[in-house]
Amino acid sequence: MLISSNIADERLTTAHRAKLAYVYVRQSSVNQVRQHQESTELQYRLVDRAIGLGWPPERVQVIDEDLGKSGAGGVDRHGFQKLIAEIGLGNAGLVVSLDASRLARNNRDWHQLLELCSVFGVLIADGERLYDPRAYHDRLLLGLSGIMSEAELHQLRMRLHQGERQKAARGELRLPLPGGLAYDRAGTIVLNPDEEVQARLHLVFAKFRELQSARRVMRYLDRNGLSLPAPRVGQNPPGMVT
Repeated sequence: MLISSNIADERLTTAHRAKLAYVYVRQSSVNQVRQHQESTELQYRLVDRAIGLGWPPERVQVIDEDLGKSGAGGVDRHGFQKLIAEIGLGNAGLVVSLDASRLARNNRDWHQLLELCSVFGVLIADGERLYDPRAYHDRLLLGLSGIMSEAELHQLRMRLHQGERQKAARGELRLPLPGGLAYDRAGTIVLNPDEEVQARLHLVFAKFRELQSARRVMRYLDRNGLSLPAPRVGQNPPGMVT
């Protein structure tokens, strides 16, 4: 929940407002972007939070290149790296994010951000509070937020894996299948019932026997505008992908 009123804070100075405010927006996966649009919209509305703290709208920049990317650190987050670069160049006066988990899910990235903000005098704001990483108590709260964010991700993974193991023990675990295969109603793996998909697969193997090269097969398909079967994702029916 965002707090609409922004009480004047002595930590906010004209030097901060002379620089840009950056609103960082992130969702962990493409499915979350599609299915949890309220969260995404809430993050975009943080622009109003920056404006309420005294930044003109034209000096508030939104960084949303990391929509659909995990904050765990295993994936290149170009948006986060852009934010780090802007802070290091001295362009930022304020960083706004919904909470610590949006900015990072691992302590390495989180403490890198805190250290740079401390060195360059950048304030951090969420939907409720304003923090100065140079102040001891604010730095302590921010550090705890980062630790809790990383721990929360660990717990989410543990619950997910436990659920998968329980399904596997009951024989109900269904893993994604390669293109051309599907589960029937009994849960048996069978060839995709789509005749077009089957015909395309037969063509691919026939062309490989003829051309003796996967690269030549791909070139043949590309020249003729032919697509390949797409893997089944979730409950969506399998189809074709170029």
